[in-house]
Amino acid sequence: MELLLPPSLAAEGLKYRRGSLDFAWADKSCLNCRPNIGDFFVLTKTTADGDGTTLVEEPRKTTRGVKPANEKGLAKAAKPLTIFLDGEFVPEKDAKVSVFDHGLLYGDGIFEGIRFYNGGVFRLEEHLERLWDSARSICLDLPMSRSEMTEAVLETIRKNDLRDGYIRLIVTRGVGNLGLNPAQCKRPSVIIIATTIALYSKEMYQNGLTVVTVATRRTGPGALNPAVKSLNYLNNVMARIEANLSGADEALMLNDQGCIAECTADNVFVIKRGEIFTPPITAGALRGITRSVVFEIAAELGIKISETDISRHDVFIADECLLSGTAAEVVPVVKADGRVIGTGKPGPISVRMIARFREITREGGTPIYS
Repeated sequence: MELLLPPSLAAEGLKYRRGSLDFAWADKSCLNCRPNIGDFFVLTKTTADGDGTTLVEEPRKTTRGVKPANEKGLAKAAKPLTIFLDGEFVPEKDAKVSVFDHGLLYGDGIFEGIRFYNGGVFRLEEHLERLWDSARSICLDLPMSRSEMTEAVLETIRKNDLRDGYIRLIVTRGVGNLGLNPAQCKRPSVIIIATTIALYSKEMYQNGLTVVTVATRRTGPGALNPAVKSLNYLNNVMARIEANLSGADEALMLNDQGCIAECTADNVFVIKRGEIFTPPITAGALRGITRSVVFEIAAELGIKISETDISRHDVFIADECLLSGTAAEVVPVVKADGRVIGTGKPGPISVRMIARFREITREGGTPIYS
């Protein structure tokens, strides 16, 4: 952010204060100062008697994360990403789509979020299978073969020199006109982003999340089927906003029947008397890839797991509660709508499930560097 002030204001005696030092804006050496993280901006106007009147005071806003300071106390900028965009690898600053892309104009497109661990992409085949299913459901012809898409995903990770991280694979309807008709879009656009992600802090996995039931209902299968991972996520975004306003970590979304469907980005599991219960797909739950892993772990540990309608009451009286999702992984919930779940701490089954999930993610996957 360049700190520039018009000469007319500088002439009036306005100053920029960085820390405890004042710099007159008329001093050209300070016109392009770039404060460090933690600096604040203060514009002051000095009156005839020497008093300073504060006009603006604003903390510095940043749009990108910064790595911790090194031993010399200098912060290292994050390495720019390389993005796959329609068959080419481009720097992130050049990764742009047209304002006429129907993914932007109408949310017309699909996506997958995919994890990779220890040099292997986790459940890549399952994610691509779901991507192809989503495309078929909305009559979107993918411009690449399955093998080409696989290699594009792997090469994007290699280009960014990563071994652990997150992939966002996006297919938009492509460029068209301002009309809604997708027939105007001649070729879909494919975007692949490989980076790192941390949806929740380490403490949240250790201590558990709080959730709140929101008024925004989950879109039913009769409208936009949740089985399609569409770019139109406004329904989930509105629920997320409600959770933010309530000070909760996540939102429980109900379907039109008043049963729990899922959270904004996670599947829901409740544990009662040693058994696990989760909403069925017909309730509006996404057929999550991580959800299927939870089923596998339950079978491996000899824990009964069932798909059944779940109410808010079932969450309130549960012994334990878990959420699962690609970005979230497997994370415990300890409070819902102000009610403490179980002991208020992650329970024994939750702890075992999380530990086993982490082991599985490190055991294999589609090799990236082979």
